[in-house]
Amino acid sequence: MEKDIYILGIESSCDDTSASVIKNGKILSNIVSTQKVHEEYGGVVPELASRAHQQSIIPVVDQAIKKSGIELSQLNAVAFTSGPGLMGSLLVGTSFAKSLSMSLNIPLIEVNHMQGHILANFIQDGDMTSPNFPFLTLVISGGHTQIVKVNSHFNMEILGETIDDAAGEAFDKSGKIIGLPYPGGPLIDKYAKEGNPKAFKFTKPRVDGYNFSFSGLKTNILYFVQKQVKENPDFVKENLHDLCASIQFTIVEVLMDKLKKAVKETGITEVAMAGGVSANSEIRARFFKAEKDWNWTAHVPKFEFTTDNAAMIAMVGYLKYKVEDFSDISVTAKARFSL
Repeated sequence: MEKDIYILGIESSCDDTSASVIKNGKILSNIVSTQKVHEEYGGVVPELASRAHQQSIIPVVDQAIKKSGIELSQLNAVAFTSGPGLMGSLLVGTSFAKSLSMSLNIPLIEVNHMQGHILANFIQDGDMTSPNFPFLTLVISGGHTQIVKVNSHFNMEILGETIDDAAGEAFDKSGKIIGLPYPGGPLIDKYAKEGNPKAFKFTKPRVDGYNFSFSGLKTNILYFVQKQVKENPDFVKENLHDLCASIQFTIVEVLMDKLKKAVKETGITEVAMAGGVSANSEIRARFFKAEKDWNWTAHVPKFEFTTDNAAMIAMVGYLKYKVEDFSDISVTAKARFSL
């Protein structure tokens, strides 16, 4: 009988402090502390984020261990996000992980944050099904938009990515344009449910291959709203639901057009989604509609494993532990960290 493997995962790449304990690929705990301090600034303030991580990391890890029902001494390794992300935030998680690894004399495992999002599809939780290799993943978050071909757990190839803004950024900045509080993405999703997605037509950027671009769309929305508000100061208020639905429809169209192109041209029909923006209800609906219409096998992690969380980091840590892919204590945080 194989020995149980317990991994502690730590995630601190942006503005969520998270810790998770995983046992043989099954989540025992996943604690996330979200920072509210950034709302009044309309975006994440790096210095405030790193300070909040310093305050939260010990209680969050303590809570994760207690909820898991194990003792610290039972841990086999500590996995942590080393990048990409905000440098100050990453340093808090990296320093804590190193200290804990040394004090317990257990292996340290660095994890690429984007790899974590993709491999969240392998978390064993309820009825979640894992994709078969090779599969395509649409990775959509606040800072990244990519189509990745996944040949194995640790062999990934970026087929296309955004050349400017990410999809999550496009949602949040569009929300700011129409006066929604930060983060605007979830609110656009909420209001879009009662709007007409064809009410207003916005430009879909044309980019070669599997790459994306959202800056032109954002500019198009800005100029359109400015023009309408000049003619009618109450335009946004009177058309909020239709505006949100039309913005969301356009962003989702861009994403799905590229994903369909990648599936068609590669012939790979195992398709997954990952990243915080995959929590968007319209993207999920269109993704599963494509599964039926195009005969895909679709995989999306549960909501709690799509946004920044430590369960996905612990999952990668568990997979790396099994092949003894450990990190040296000299490992450093990386603001940029390519797949």
